Amino acid sequence: MAVDQPTHRVDAESLVAATDTGARSPEGWQRWLIPGIALVWAFFQLYVASPVPFIVARLSGLPLVLNNTEIRIVHLAFALVLAAFAYPLFKSASRHKIPWYDWILAALGATACLYLFVFKNQIADRAGLPTDWDLIMSTVGMIVLGVAVFRSLGLPLLIVASVFVLYVFFGDADWIPGTLQWKGASYGKAMWHYWMQTEGVFGVALGVSATMIFLFVMFGAILEKAGAGNFFIKIAFALLGHLRGGPAKAAVVASAMSGLYSGSSIANTVTTGTFTIPLMKKTGFPPEKAGAVEVASSTNGQLTPPVMGAAAFLISEFTGTPYTELIKNAVLPALISYIALVYIVHLEALKLGLAGMKRPPSHMRLMTRLMGFLGGFLGLAVLAGVVYYGLGWVRDVFPGMGLWAASLIFAVAYLILLWIAAQRPDLEVDDPNAPLQELPRAGEVALTGLYYLLPIVILIWCIMIERLSPGLSAFYATIAMIAIALTQHPLKALFRGTGNLGFEAMRGVHEWLAGMIAGSRNMIAIAVATGAAGVIVGTISLTGAHQVIGEFVEFVSGGNLMVMLILVAIMSLILGMGLPTTANYIVVSSLMAPVIVTLGAQQGLIVPLVAVHLFVFYFGILADDTPPVGLAAFAAAAISGGDPIKTGIQGFTYDIRTALLPFLFLFNTQLLLIGVGPLEAVVQFIVAVVAMLLFAAATQRYFLTPTRWWEVVALLLISFTLFRPGFWLDQVQAPYDVSPGTQVEQVATSLPADARLRMTIEGTDFNNPDERITKTFMVPLGAPGPGADRLDQAGLTLFPDGDRMTLDEPFPGTPFFRLAQELDFYADEPVVVESVATPAERMPREIFYLPAVLLLVVVVWSQRRRQTVPAF
Repeated sequence: MAVDQPTHRVDAESLVAATDTGARSPEGWQRWLIPGIALVWAFFQLYVASPVPFIVARLSGLPLVLNNTEIRIVHLAFALVLAAFAYPLFKSASRHKIPWYDWILAALGATACLYLFVFKNQIADRAGLPTDWDLIMSTVGMIVLGVAVFRSLGLPLLIVASVFVLYVFFGDADWIPGTLQWKGASYGKAMWHYWMQTEGVFGVALGVSATMIFLFVMFGAILEKAGAGNFFIKIAFALLGHLRGGPAKAAVVASAMSGLYSGSSIANTVTTGTFTIPLMKKTGFPPEKAGAVEVASSTNGQLTPPVMGAAAFLISEFTGTPYTELIKNAVLPALISYIALVYIVHLEALKLGLAGMKRPPSHMRLMTRLMGFLGGFLGLAVLAGVVYYGLGWVRDVFPGMGLWAASLIFAVAYLILLWIAAQRPDLEVDDPNAPLQELPRAGEVALTGLYYLLPIVILIWCIMIERLSPGLSAFYATIAMIAIALTQHPLKALFRGTGNLGFEAMRGVHEWLAGMIAGSRNMIAIAVATGAAGVIVGTISLTGAHQVIGEFVEFVSGGNLMVMLILVAIMSLILGMGLPTTANYIVVSSLMAPVIVTLGAQQGLIVPLVAVHLFVFYFGILADDTPPVGLAAFAAAAISGGDPIKTGIQGFTYDIRTALLPFLFLFNTQLLLIGVGPLEAVVQFIVAVVAMLLFAAATQRYFLTPTRWWEVVALLLISFTLFRPGFWLDQVQAPYDVSPGTQVEQVATSLPADARLRMTIEGTDFNNPDERITKTFMVPLGAPGPGADRLDQAGLTLFPDGDRMTLDEPFPGTPFFRLAQELDFYADEPVVVESVATPAERMPREIFYLPAVLLLVVVVWSQRRRQTVPAF
């Protein structure tokens, strides 16, 4: 079969190189150039993230501390140089030599960036008044950035960014429809906006890339090079390989664990897929389905906290959501999605009549195994308790010494776990094309690599307990990972009393340096992408282009909320094609998130901003396995020998469950754990998992046995009811008690402390004076008191005007000042409060679970009568 030919794996790895790290490998003296620059870049990022610059500056008095803007400049300079050297500009360009024009492009890119660094004081003195040299350097920088985007990311992002740049210059042209026009900008104003300040290329996105994303990507790269990737694959197969369709289930779990630190679904696909896809085929999966399972699980890895394909930090920055809160918001949908994918794989195995791999013989009785299984869970629970409460106790007892005490605990735990691992042979990277052998014992595999989890524990401890910034947390976790990479081999040799300590030490140095270099090469496309995405964000801030897109979506949807959301989902899917995760998120969030916020509010959909951004992010990520682009599907097909288009289509059918989740958490924010307690979170998780499994069974047309059409309809109805019982409750009882706008002060007076008042206002459209539009928003009320005072404290000033209540223009800096950019408060007709609403007293929505459960009993009874194969 085609999969057994090594060339397919080579093709897949070449695809990763072309899209993630650069396909050029120079020879001769140049072979040291790209790794050398990449290594310097990695050391620079470690330096600026560490406390070292502050310590040295304090001791020496030298200005060695770089501010955020300066770090962004140097960050992009490295990326542009490496993009020129590592990514061939043309298909015919040499892969083994850097041509002369790439040297010129690298020099021009670095010069255009460092010009901002060297002349920063003079540029600050002439803010908004560019000189000729300013314009020349800005033009050169923009051109080199565009070339870097083309060579490292392909045409899609370059086309999108170019359209936005052209819109800035030609937005007032006669050939552009009137609804899309804007006043236009001069060349000097546009170039200053894009390159000379922090509104464009060197904006928030590049800042997050330079201060947070790089460290997490480098941490993951060192973790992978040190052997953690192979450990995660082995432990997944040891635990799940014996089950029906075991290799596919292990592929899902291995990809989920790799997704914890991976910044690319394509790299995730190849890293785990090289091993899992051939084994899936050997156990009976067709090539396209084997590839699709890996694609779906690797794509979902980009949605899994804490890294989320390096987009988590951008989402936190753009929405103003604390990083720790964002992790809480994102964890439940990711878990539900992965559990459902494991179940889909199980259903596929049932349909294909597959068995699991052979497990090692065991002489333990069933009760002994069960006690060991439960003991493992108890051990994990004890370990989790020690980490959370133990390290928290250290922080409380030794204030100011928590980091040093935790470092000592880490070192002791590392030595103990490494000594345990040294008593066993090291894990070998298996050949996936070798004959199927017996599965390894899960316990033995776990003991060989538990110490790989320590840096992850440190990362979580720094973020959750010490409340350090994500960047500083990643720095300490990376330092811990470097320590492990450097010492694991010589210490194992020392514990075993065998081997050459010098050789093992050099092996550790090699793995560390390889991880640093790999991390930098993985960052080239991300840094370039965030710079290019800054062009899009800068255009939107300069022109208000998102309002134009909102008007288009509103026109096509005809004001229907669900049609609007479906259009936004489809447009996010299209915009995300061919883009890496970070650029993907920036593009879809900049263009599509404001559409949901604006149009949704007009139609009464008011949800936290983080829910909106996760909605568009989910659909942007699904582009990785959606034909015709679907780069992850092409990578998987290169390994499986299957058809890439069929692999992508099959992968998307598996990911329908993922596409359902954004619609559900947009209408049921409890799925994001917003406003729920611990017990309610557990209940919500259980109900959501059951609902998603039933949805997966319906879409796969198999539950306990192949389903009939009415059973599919019933399962979908049950799933919808479990996910959103509030829909049925809304049909029976109105969700809000609505009062006329004239009673807004009385209603505000009657509400308890910290209540939220739902207010709908009507006013003249700021951008279209001939139209009156409505806006609905939530007003947070503070301490009890007179309604007028509570509303005034919230930033809203109201005036009675006959039989209506009018709203004055909100002051700058208040929470609702954005209304001044959407409504004309000085039009002939004032802005009036149309109505106010408060949550109504209603029956519990969970009461609708009862008919859903009864219908499920009917489906199970019908299926059991026809069932011929055990369900598990």
